[in-house]
Amino acid sequence: MAVLVWVVEGTWPACVDAAKAYPNADITLLHVSGHDVPHAAHGAFAGLLGRRGLDPGTTLESLASTSGSDLLASAASRLGRPCTRLERSGRVEREVVAAAEGAELLVVARDGDHGRPGPKSLGPASRYVVDHAPCPVLLVWAGESGHGGWG
Repeated sequence: MAVLVWVVEGTWPACVDAAKAYPNADITLLHVSGHDVPHAAHGAFAGLLGRRGLDPGTTLESLASTSGSDLLASAASRLGRPCTRLERSGRVEREVVAAAEGAELLVVARDGDHGRPGPKSLGPASRYVVDHAPCPVLLVWAGESGHGGWG
């Protein structure tokens, strides 16, 4: 069984813990760095015509890559068994859906308002992923126990 675990800052531990319930699965840990913040910084820098200096968008891209690698390393350590690490960048929700092609299960954490079960318990990117995933989705609560989920 191929299981894809979406690793997102703040919610990844619950997703990794949920994946542990599949001891014979081939686990892939996925982190996606969004391009919106570095893109905005590139644009802002480009708007400063005649200014010299380092483009802050380049710095932000580097920081995002380092952060993603660190999250994947932490997730792999928590999983405690061999797994594949996959880093992507772009529109987060679209990259997750594309990465889930061929997976037999996608593990996603709720990232919205925990006080409002239902649609409000998912942020926009998670909602898109749940609605468009090409495989079954295991949706878990992150960070709080007692919600019927992992974590």
